[in-house]
Amino acid sequence: MKNLFARFAKDESGATAIEYGLIAGLIAVALITVLGTMSTNLNGLFTSISNALSSAS
Repeated sequence: MKNLFARFAKDESGATAIEYGLIAGLIAVALITVLGTMSTNLNGLFTSISNALSSAS
């Protein structure tokens, strides 16, 4: 039984998959944040362009 627990404690086969999952999650959160900010800025830009074109006509 002691040998079984020792092997389980040394087993790192799932650690890499968990690390990749955490990295992918952090990248997803960063992308959502950046794209949310960019969409707000782009919306304002297109609104100002639309207003400028409407007033020029």
